[in-house]
Amino acid sequence: MARWLFLKESSVYAECMNGFGVQSQSWYLSSWFIAAMTVFFAAICVAGVLAYRAGKRRGLLEAQLAERDRMDLARKDAVERSRSALSGQVSEQIAPWLPDFPTSPADARFIGKPVDFVSFCGADEGMVREIVFIEVKTGRSSLSTVERSVRDAIVQGHVRWVEYRIE
Repeated sequence: MARWLFLKESSVYAECMNGFGVQSQSWYLSSWFIAAMTVFFAAICVAGVLAYRAGKRRGLLEAQLAERDRMDLARKDAVERSRSALSGQVSEQIAPWLPDFPTSPADARFIGKPVDFVSFCGADEGMVREIVFIEVKTGRSSLSTVERSVRDAIVQGHVRWVEYRIE
């Protein structure tokens, strides 16, 4: 009898709940809801993983492109510097024959380092009147540290004559 009472009370409860708009088969709908939410969250997780992988691949490709660009710029810079150095060396060699060179080309002797020329003014005529140290520069280039120190030593008079004999 207790069982009948329980069944009767549950049917009364179900009718009561139906009166309030609640489905008596709520377990059926809740399982569909749980399944739908599970699929929804799984789809979000899969989309997140795919987006992460796509972003990582894109970042890698951008890094590789940036590396290629840096390499191209470095190559262009190296070629430009090489051209500049070569044009400077050619200019140094032909400088004595260019207009406005400070001494006679016949008196100039190319040294290269630490200064480009030493000109013995008058040596071509048989009597040296002056010795001139000449550094040739092109464009906006400036004196190196060693070149500046040579200039300063000459300007300050730290120049001497040494005769070295070998017997």
